[in-house]
This record gives sequence, structure tokens and C-alpha cells, in this order.
Amino acid sequence: MLIHPLPHPIALKIGPLAVHWYGLMYLLGFIAFLVFGRIRIRQPHMARAGWTAKNLDDMLFYGVIGVVLGGRLGEVLFYAPAYYFSHPLEIFAIWKGGMSYHGGALGVLAAAWFYGRRNNRGLLEIMDLISPLITFGYITGRIGNFINAELPGRIADPSLPWAMIWPNIDNLPRHPSPLYQALVDGLLVAVILWIYARKPRPPGAVTAFYCLLYGMARFFTEYFRTPDYEVTLGWFTISAGQLLSVPMIIVGLCGLFLAYRNYSTRRLP
Repeated sequence: MLIHPLPHPIALKIGPLAVHWYGLMYLLGFIAFLVFGRIRIRQPHMARAGWTAKNLDDMLFYGVIGVVLGGRLGEVLFYAPAYYFSHPLEIFAIWKGGMSYHGGALGVLAAAWFYGRRNNRGLLEIMDLISPLITFGYITGRIGNFINAELPGRIADPSLPWAMIWPNIDNLPRHPSPLYQALVDGLLVAVILWIYARKPRPPGAVTAFYCLLYGMARFFTEYFRTPDYEVTLGWFTISAGQLLSVPMIIVGLCGLFLAYRNYSTRRLP
């Protein structure tokens, strides 16, 4: 079986300055946002909307704040409130990992709204632009989780070729769930959404499709991850991540229905 290498959390140290792998992965995600964003704004329907590289730079500034604040608050409130309220100084130790995707998504939504208010752009217009871009940050974030040996998977069959022992947890074979989520919730969703968003779509459709894709992908990959906690609803039990993904699936389905219904209504003679 494979054994998690447990790399040192510090990637680079220059004097008193320490660069952690986790922070470096987030930096790579922000760089990917700018690189792929510049490709996206050159797509004809995006160019006609008047988006520029400066818009992307400004949105990234707001987005970084939204991701960090929302992601950390989500981790504190959604997953481990008892621990963090007992250790309040740990709330600020983001270099140790612990960023909730769902909290980060809410933070990005708030940042996009604030940017739109200051620049006379609609929220859905902004989210339709950036939804295919934020998936790349998710990929690098999950790789950061893996490097930090966070989010271990459930116990796996030892015969699974990629079953992995996490020495910081125990000596049992486990699914490398952060890599699953980087590939499925991240890369697969990114490819499908990018292809869908290359053509003009009804306002809000790209954002809704992203919510639907991510919600379904995350619900699936959570089966391989050790849950932070589980919730029993009637006759079945789901993990915290699955529970938080259900609203995204519902919003995605409803958003797509409304987007295409409104678009069809406007096209009627």
C-alpha cells in the first residue's frame, strides 16, 4: 500500500518568513483565476459584455478577502464550532489548514455583490463570468489539504491499488479523499463547466449549472471521506459535507429552470 509522505508544512523559509504549502496552493489558485480569466474574457460573448483584465484584477482583490474570511468562518461555524470557541486564537491560524468550501463560496458571493455595487454590475453577471474560474482554486486547495494530511478518507480495501496509510491518523488503508475531490469536484467540474460556458447562456445559467455540478460531485466524493460529523435524516445518514451540498443542488436545479424559462419567455413574439 501507499504511505502518505507527510511533507513538512513549510515549503520555503527565508529568514523569519515561512511560506506554507497550504498558502502556496491558494496562491496558485489565485494565479489560475487570472490566467484562465484572461482567456475567458476573450470569448466573444464575454468580450461583448465589456469585461477587461482590470476587472479581473479588481475582482480577485475582493475575492481573496471573501474566500479567506468566508472559508475560515465556514470552517468555524459549520464544522468545529465547539473546538474553535474553546481555542479562539486557532481561528486565525489559517496556515494550518481548515477552510470550508461552502463558507468560501458564500464569501465569494458576498464579495461579488460588493464589487457589483461599486462597479454597476449585476451579481449574476459577475458570477456567470467567474464560476468557471473558481473551480481551479478548489483544485489547488484540495491539493493543499492533501499535503497537510487533512481530510483523510474512509477505510479502504487493502487491495485497492491507491489505498493509502496516513501515519498521522492510524495504520489502516484509506481513500486519498482530497485527491478524489480535487479530480472530481474540481477538475471534472471545471472541464464540464468550461465547455458549457464557452457559448452564450441565459443570465444566471452558468452560475446555476456550477452549483448543480459541484453539489452533485461533492455529494458523491463525500462517500470516500471521513466525515467531520454525520446527520441522520429519517432512515439514512449523510455527512456534513453532503448536507451542505444539498442546498447547492436545489439552487442549481431551480436556477437553471428559472434561467431558461425567463430566457424562453423573452424570446416569445
